[in-house]
Amino acid sequence: MTETPGVTETRARPARRRPNRLVRVLVWLALRIVPVPLVIVLWEVLARRADDISYPPPTQIVHAMRAMWLGGPASHLWLGPGALDNVPGSVERLLTAWVLAGVAGVLGGLALGRSRRLYGYVRPLIHFGYAIPPIMLLPFFLALFGGGTSMQLGTILFGIVWPVLLNSAEGARSVDPTQLEIARVFRFSAAQRIGRVLLPSAAPKIFAGLRVSLSLALILMVVSEMKGSTSGIGFQLLDEQRNFDNPGVWGGIVLLGVLGTLLNALFGLAERRVLAWHDASGGTS
Repeated sequence: MTETPGVTETRARPARRRPNRLVRVLVWLALRIVPVPLVIVLWEVLARRADDISYPPPTQIVHAMRAMWLGGPASHLWLGPGALDNVPGSVERLLTAWVLAGVAGVLGGLALGRSRRLYGYVRPLIHFGYAIPPIMLLPFFLALFGGGTSMQLGTILFGIVWPVLLNSAEGARSVDPTQLEIARVFRFSAAQRIGRVLLPSAAPKIFAGLRVSLSLALILMVVSEMKGSTSGIGFQLLDEQRNFDNPGVWGGIVLLGVLGTLLNALFGLAERRVLAWHDASGGTS
C-alpha cells in the first residue's frame, strides 16, 4: 500500500473504558476496610505472644465490652446498665459544652475580628488562656462548682472555646472589604451583615476551629469525669483501672475511639454540606 507524500495515516484508537462505578466503590471500601481486620489480627497475634496482662488481645477486649455494655432487653437495643448509665450522659455533656463554646466563640470572634483595636488588646489574653492546660485548672473548677455536671461543663468549655474564638476572629478579619461596603450601601442591618457577609466568608476558618474543639472536647470529657464524677465513660475507665480490669480499660479506650470517629464523620458531613453552599455562593475564605 502506497502512502501519499505529506499525508500521515491516523489510526483510530480504541476508546478507554471508564471503570465501572460499582468497581470503584468496592475498591474504595476495600482500601479503607481491609486494613482494620488486618490490624486486629496482628494485634491478636502480638498480644498473645507477649502474654502481658497490660496488653490484652482484642478477643478479651470484646468479651469485656460485651459484659460492660450489652446484655439488656431488646426494648433498650440490648444495651446494658453500664452503657445506659454512662455513655448517654458523657455524650450529652460533650455536645452541650461544644455547642456553648461554638456559639460563644463564633459570636465573640466575629465581634473581635471586626474591631482591629479591640482585637489587638484582647489577643494576648486569648493566647494566654489558650496556652493554659485545662487539666491543670481541675482543682479550681472543683472548688468553684463542687464537682458534678457544672464542673465538667466548665472544664470542657474553658478548654475548647479558644480555637473557635481565634479562628472566628481571623475569619472575620479576612472578609473582603468590598462585600462590607456593598452591605453598607444596601443598608444591611447588623444581623444581615453577620448572616449574609461575615458568616459565609469566615465559614472555612470557623469550621476549622470547631473541628479542633470537638477533638479537645472528647479528651476533656474523659478527664473531667475522672474527677468529681460518679458516672460517665471517664468514671467507668477509672473504676476499671482501680479494679485492675485491663480488658475493661481497653474496652473503654476502644469505645472512645469509635465515638471520636463517629463524631468526626458526622461533623465532616455537615462541614462539606455547608462549605459547598459557601463555595456556590461565591464566599471567600
